[in-house]
Amino acid sequence: MLKILKYSFYDLMRSRWSYVYFLFYLALGFVLLFLNHDLSKAVITLMNVIIILVPLISTIFGVMYFYNSKEFTELLLAQPLKRSSIFLGQYFGVAGSLTLSLVLGLGVPFMLYGLFRSDVIWDFSLLLVTGAFLTMIFTVLAFNIALANENKIKGFGYSVLMWLFLAVIYDGLFLLSLIIFEEYPLDSFSLAATTFNPIDLSRTLILLKLDISALLGYTGAVFKSYFGTDLGLFLSLGMLVLWTVLPIWLLTYKSKRKDF
Repeated sequence: MLKILKYSFYDLMRSRWSYVYFLFYLALGFVLLFLNHDLSKAVITLMNVIIILVPLISTIFGVMYFYNSKEFTELLLAQPLKRSSIFLGQYFGVAGSLTLSLVLGLGVPFMLYGLFRSDVIWDFSLLLVTGAFLTMIFTVLAFNIALANENKIKGFGYSVLMWLFLAVIYDGLFLLSLIIFEEYPLDSFSLAATTFNPIDLSRTLILLKLDISALLGYTGAVFKSYFGTDLGLFLSLGMLVLWTVLPIWLLTYKSKRKDF
């Protein structure tokens, strides 16, 4: 698996889109830091960009890489190699390269700015951890969708629809349900609904760490009132780990039983 991971990692790192992805976050980090005197506001702005853009880029990269390397994957399947090693190696290679571009692109400006002398470094570190989780989650979800659909158009369409649903439509349906059933106690429902969306979960996690009451929203306030700040942080991180581990297990399960 390590050899396949290394090949996939270097193959994607040689792509010009990886450099574009890296340079975008590098430029964004410099602009927000050197043109904004409030570091907390810079972290919030980065959060709004990351929780939308990172899932989209991870989904597109995951689907495109899976379909573009399909012939190479079939060649590997003809070799005496475990199917799980092949697909997990490709997945970790793609997710690792995207995570590295994100971490370096945002990490370099913050280090040059001297953020390590400030308390905001912990908020920023959590931002990078959340971005890494979203990268791994949406990359593996894209791999699962592509593995289930031989047709490239369908696979790409379903993947973008998944991102659109979790990033935009889900919040609209959630708010609509809160308005319709406002006369009922919805605290437990809100907690459950948040855990079923990794994007909302990531937003809640960061806002709990920033402890900005005005931006917490209904679900963030429920998280804080039920679990407190520290327990809410650990619970959110634990759910993000589950969101990562379960799709990886599903990818392994489906790859072993799929007829290529």
